[in-house]
Amino acid sequence: MAASTAITAVAYGASYLVPSRSAFAISSRRFSSFSPSKRLNLSYLQRRVSAPSPRRVVVRAARTESGGVNLGVRAPNFELPEPLTGNLWKLDDFELYPCLLVMFICNHCPFVIHLKKDIVKLSNFYMKKGLAVVAISSNSVVTHPQDGPEFMAEDAKAFKYPFPYLYDESQEVAKEFGAVCTPEFFLYKKEGRRPFELVYHGQFDDSRPSNNIPVTGRDLSLAIDLVLSCQRIPSNQKPSVGCSIKWHPGTES
Repeated sequence: MAASTAITAVAYGASYLVPSRSAFAISSRRFSSFSPSKRLNLSYLQRRVSAPSPRRVVVRAARTESGGVNLGVRAPNFELPEPLTGNLWKLDDFELYPCLLVMFICNHCPFVIHLKKDIVKLSNFYMKKGLAVVAISSNSVVTHPQDGPEFMAEDAKAFKYPFPYLYDESQEVAKEFGAVCTPEFFLYKKEGRRPFELVYHGQFDDSRPSNNIPVTGRDLSLAIDLVLSCQRIPSNQKPSVGCSIKWHPGTES
């Protein structure tokens, strides 16, 4: 890391150095040789550090529950890049599927790490049955550079994500969905030409990193089973619990 640093971000007891603009003085030829995910990461940081910033950004971990989104609402439109491939994904890309699972996750959150392998297992199982799945990371790379697109690509590759893992740089997509934590699960169903409608906004299961309850995916699996079999999902749904989404400093919602 370059010696000239503009910001020290503190999260979960660890410090992360964000380099000053001068540290990103990269030739266009060298920049074009980088992978799509690395170009995304560098382009974003170049823009963020060009504006005056406080010398120290303190980010506090917060246990947060999902909520505040009404069942029956339509899935918001989005168009986001996939750092692993450089492809752009839109809501319309899932138009032919009967149901869609949208997950807000990230790399570093202990609640997400606790479920990652089982999220992959569940997704692999139900994608074969007709479920469409997409994951989105909206965390600020100013405070949490380990959640940036380059590291997202590495995570997707390491865990063999069968779904696209998309980067919400502006955080506008998270706000459109009403997402507040990681992990957070939004299950939508589609009937004919009607738009996707939210039918489940709840937890994966009762397991948490420190409660010694086995991970089963029971709650989310039951909801997916019901929607795939065209049955009604009960509205008494337990909220997902996790780390708060890390908003860009000064734009916290």
